[in-house]
Amino acid sequence: MVQPVRTDTPATESEVALSGRTALVTGSSRGIGRAIAISLAEVGAGVVVNYHSGQEAAEETVSRIGEAGQEAIAVQADVSAEDDLAALVEATESEFGTIDVLVNNAGIARHVPTDDLTREKWDIHMATNLTAAFLLTQAVIPVMREQGWGRIINVSSVAAQNGGIIGPHYAASKAGLLGLTRSYARQLASEGVTVNAIAPGLIATDKVTESSVTPEAVPVGRFGTPTEVAQVVRSVVCNGFLTGQVINIDGGIYFG
Repeated sequence: MVQPVRTDTPATESEVALSGRTALVTGSSRGIGRAIAISLAEVGAGVVVNYHSGQEAAEETVSRIGEAGQEAIAVQADVSAEDDLAALVEATESEFGTIDVLVNNAGIARHVPTDDLTREKWDIHMATNLTAAFLLTQAVIPVMREQGWGRIINVSSVAAQNGGIIGPHYAASKAGLLGLTRSYARQLASEGVTVNAIAPGLIATDKVTESSVTPEAVPVGRFGTPTEVAQVVRSVVCNGFLTGQVINIDGGIYFG
């Protein structure tokens, strides 16, 4: 088992290095999740790269983290399956000991016309996008509270706030993450555990670039990049005074 040296009392919270911390990033074999995993590794975190089916992509992410000089492992788990989530936590703790940073990034976004939306399609989006975040948060907070330090980031979407174009099943699952974030943040703030959400807009991942959406739909005139999202996540993780917030990374699509 990896036994990192902890740094529990940094000079200032804004200068927090994650040396000795472990980050679990779900859905991190590619896209936004991969960028987040690499970014956290760059400031010292050991990283668990979770993937559903893209083993080769996950192993590539692990290799890139290794190039940054950090420990990383790839763990397969379908986050919509409760048993898989338990195994994911167990594998992380077996390798690294604790989970100090949890990034609930895994999600699905299947466009379904309203007339074709079924309970089955609704349930799979809720299980993957919302319930998984709840179950993983419940699993990690006991240790975070005990050690008096923890960071939880929920990756929502601008669709949670403006409805989006994918459908009510997706928008509702992502909106649920905002309520989850704020409730946990209020309960855990005095115990050294922060909980925040980010709400990306149109980011240049495969799903966006292969769709019919054009950059003209974004007020700044271009798609965002996974690296830009990861930069915000890293800043949030390194800030102990920020909690209960939703940070829009959307090029101006939603002004609130």
